[in-house]
Amino acid sequence: MINRNEILETINMVEKEHFDVRTITMGINLLSCIRDDAKLTAQLCYDRICKKAENIVKVAEELESEYGVPIINKRISITPASLLTSSFCGKEVILAKELDNAAKTVGVDFLGGYSALVQKGMTSFEKSFIESIPEALSITDRLCSSVNVGSSKAGINMDAVRLMGEIIKKTAYITRDKDGLGCAKLVVFCNAVEDNPFMAGAFHGISEGETVINVGVSGPGVVHHALKSMKGASIDEIAEQIKKTAFKITRVGQLIAKKASEKLNAEFGIVDLSLAPTPVMGDSVAHILEEIGLDSVGGHGTTAALAMLNDAVKKGGVMASSNVGGLSGAFIPVSEDIGMIRAAEKGAINLSKLEAMTCVCSVGLDMIAIPGDTPASTISGMIADEAAIGMINNKTTAVRVIPVPNKGVGESVEFGGLLGNAPIMEVNPYGCDKFINRGGRMPAPIHSNKN
Repeated sequence: MINRNEILETINMVEKEHFDVRTITMGINLLSCIRDDAKLTAQLCYDRICKKAENIVKVAEELESEYGVPIINKRISITPASLLTSSFCGKEVILAKELDNAAKTVGVDFLGGYSALVQKGMTSFEKSFIESIPEALSITDRLCSSVNVGSSKAGINMDAVRLMGEIIKKTAYITRDKDGLGCAKLVVFCNAVEDNPFMAGAFHGISEGETVINVGVSGPGVVHHALKSMKGASIDEIAEQIKKTAFKITRVGQLIAKKASEKLNAEFGIVDLSLAPTPVMGDSVAHILEEIGLDSVGGHGTTAALAMLNDAVKKGGVMASSNVGGLSGAFIPVSEDIGMIRAAEKGAINLSKLEAMTCVCSVGLDMIAIPGDTPASTISGMIADEAAIGMINNKTTAVRVIPVPNKGVGESVEFGGLLGNAPIMEVNPYGCDKFINRGGRMPAPIHSNKN
C-alpha cells in the first residue's frame, strides 16, 4: 500500500529539487463521435471532451493541495484524429478548431491527438489529414499533433517521411510571426506508444479503454541532488542511487494516478517516469550527466552516461508502480534544458552527437532550432535517420525540430515558458533529396519476424 509517509519524504524534493508531477493526462476515446458531416463530428467531439474532462483541473488542484506535490500540466489526449475525419477530407480544420475550443473550455494546457498512424501505408484521407496540420496548428493555441511514420514491425513509410519534411517546413512558414512555434507542437515518431502522457506526442490509442488517466512524473533535479554526495563512487553505485531515487519519485506518481482516476471515474492507465527537464537551473538532465563526470554534455562518454541513466530510471520506475508505460526514461530536448542550451551555445554538442544519444534515451531529436532555409528533404533525412534507429532497436524515436524562418546559425530563438530558448544549430550541408524522393517503404528488419 502507498501511504502518506511516502509522500511526506518528498516535501524536500518539491521545495528544493524541482520535483513535480509534470502532467495528468486524460485519454478519451472519440470513435463514437464519427459522423459524415464535419461540423456534427466536431460538435460531438467537443461535447464528449467537455463532459468527460470537466473536472480534470479541479481534481488536479485538489490533489496538489492534499499531497503537496505540484501538478504542472493538465492535458487531454484523444483518438488519433485522422480516424475521425476520413469522411470529410479537406475540412479537417473544422475539427481542429473545436478540439482547441474544448481544451480551453475545460481549462487544460494542451490537447494531443491531432495525429495519424501511417507506418505501413497512407490512405488518401490520411494524406489529406496530414496536409491539414500546418493550418490546424496555426489557428489553434493548445492543439498538438503527431504522425507515426515507422515501426519495428512495419518498416518505414518513406512517402510519409518525405511528406513530413514538407509539412514541418510549411508549419514553420505559416507560424513565422512566432518564429515557427507551430513546429514545437508537432512531432514525427517511429514506434509511437498509445499511452504517452507527454506532449506533443500524446494520443489515445485505439486499444485503450473509454477514458484513461496517465500520469507523467519528472524529477531531474531530484536525481541530480542525489548524486552530489557521491563523489568518487563507482558507476554501479551511481546506477543504484539513481534507481532508488527513481523508485521514490514513481511511488508519488502511482498515488496521484490512482487517486485521480478514482475521482475522475476513469481507468488508471500508466505512470510514465521521464526525466523531463525545464529551462530552470537545477532541473536539467544535462547537469545529471555532468555530475556523473562529464566536463560538458556532448563530450566523449555522454552516450554511455546517458545509457546508464536511462536504464536505471526505468528499473527504479518498474519496481515502484503496478503500471509503468509511456516513454519512461530521460528526455534530451535542447531548448527545454538549461544544460543542453549552454552546451549548444558553446559548441560542445551538435546534431550528430544528439543523434547518437537518441540510440539510448527516450524519444529523439527534440526541440532543436535549425536554420529556416534548411531544405525539406534534409529534415526528412533527419526523420529517416531517427526512424531507422527506432526501427532497428525496437524503441520509440522521434523528431521535433523547428526551422526558424529568417534566422540562421549564430542566432537564437525564444519560445518562452517550458519550451525555453534555443541557439540555432548547424545542419550538415550535404543533401539527401535523391534518397528521400525515391519514396516507397523501407522493409522491417529481419528480427521483427517473430510470429
